Amino acid sequence: MQGLEFSIVLQNWRYLFDGAVITVQVSAFAVAAGLIIGSVVGLARVSTVRLVRAVASVYVEFIRGTPLLVQILLIWFGLPSLGIRIESRFVGGVIALSINSGAYVAEIVRSGIQSIDKGQMEAARSLGMNYTSAMRFVILPQAFRRIIPPLVNEFIMLIKDSSLLAFIGMMELTKRAQNIQARTFNYFELYLAIAVIYFMITFALSKVAGYIEGRTRIHD
Repeated sequence: MQGLEFSIVLQNWRYLFDGAVITVQVSAFAVAAGLIIGSVVGLARVSTVRLVRAVASVYVEFIRGTPLLVQILLIWFGLPSLGIRIESRFVGGVIALSINSGAYVAEIVRSGIQSIDKGQMEAARSLGMNYTSAMRFVILPQAFRRIIPPLVNEFIMLIKDSSLLAFIGMMELTKRAQNIQARTFNYFELYLAIAVIYFMITFALSKVAGYIEGRTRIHD
């Protein structure tokens, strides 16, 4: 059996580290944009207007029902055929991940809102608040505390899913490992190394999620 050469990883650690930074960056931007999209769509999912609920539901169900890889390829390779060209792979990756994340965040927001006792809304309305004010000052502040842990988990999932951006040539962690492998033909060492890096990032975030969830339970 051929010996393992982990020196390849050490020789290229800075190259891989830069890829890990890009992975975290694209995931962070995507989660931030996905949070905005998801919040709007999540509120639309509980809207009293049937058409608004229907449109939001179609978006959520379509995105959640199709593979992320297909969505990435559709954004990067499909849009140019319609005359919409995205010059930066980073921007294209953020757009694709944001649209995907928005659907999942929407469900997190929806479930967070619906987890609040209906009596809260009734009490707010009885005090003279309209629907918008009751959502803004009574329901959403309570729901937000409850959705923080699942939002962190969504960030973790997005970091792992960002490896699919290698298919469009984005120089994130997985793509950089593939570039090194193409020169050295060291498969196991490199892919084990990036697996460890992904694990370190997601493990740290999972601990943050656990801490936040514990604090939220204490506050409740």
